[in-house]
Amino acid sequence: MSEAGGLGTLSSPTASGAADGARELRAAIDECAGLTSRPFAVNIPVDDRGHDPAQSFTRTFLEVVFQARAADSAVASQLRAITTAAGDPGAYVAVIKDNELVHQHKVGSTRQACKAEARGVDVIIASGAEMGGHTHARPVHTVVLGPNVTEAVDVPVVLSGGFRDGRGLAAALCFGAEGVAMGTRFIASDANTEWHPNYARALLDAQEGDDITYPGFFGPVRGLRNHGSDLLATVMNDGLAGASLHEWKLAAMRKAQAEGDTVQGLVLAGQVAGALTEIVTVAEFVPQMTRDALQILADLARRLPVAHATSAS
Repeated sequence: MSEAGGLGTLSSPTASGAADGARELRAAIDECAGLTSRPFAVNIPVDDRGHDPAQSFTRTFLEVVFQARAADSAVASQLRAITTAAGDPGAYVAVIKDNELVHQHKVGSTRQACKAEARGVDVIIASGAEMGGHTHARPVHTVVLGPNVTEAVDVPVVLSGGFRDGRGLAAALCFGAEGVAMGTRFIASDANTEWHPNYARALLDAQEGDDITYPGFFGPVRGLRNHGSDLLATVMNDGLAGASLHEWKLAAMRKAQAEGDTVQGLVLAGQVAGALTEIVTVAEFVPQMTRDALQILADLARRLPVAHATSAS
């Protein structure tokens, strides 16, 4: 993604314990820095369960980022941003700023966007309810949320949820955003080298209405309706809860992502999966998406004065 001109983002390994996860994240940072000379980011969920912020897994993973940048000036020049999500970022704003990183925070409502801006974050990622993976308990679709958030805050806004091509990017710019963030689109791409090919095939086979939301780890998640999602409902109805349910979900996600069992496993994906038809090559797709958006906006700029003159006459 970074090589193509986007901001590639590493996910933190929240499925692991803090110590194992810290080692995994550091290895991933070093590997990523060795594969590109361009900027990239790290995504770290906010541990918002009443823990002391200094002892949270969020702070543990932030320290990994800080140490990696301090140990290597090349990494410091590339690892430029932290994206937080799933909780209140307030306890971590100062330390992220002190380490000279851009702080992006993902929100699902205008209220959350205003709160994050007041906390001091640099960029808002406003994610509509149609996004894949962790979504929001009070769903607001991107076409409504985007303009609401860009009107309400003064910091730059990036929109997420439902985007797949230059048309969406042009729309986001019209909503007042600076750009878009995409996840599901890039699972079905040559950039997806870690998840099983069956996962991407499941996205391409999905039709409109094949998505469903079900309980995740920080809130509801959106994925594809399959036997795995039915099984989740069954085990929860049978009383599976707490740590056992947590482990069941992780195993079901690994079954789809690593083993390619997209029937029994949980397939996280956004509604946009129902619109995807091909595996794209990121190096070609990202710059073409930008060119398409600019062409759309230029075409609209040429057409609108004519339409106005015609209606006036």
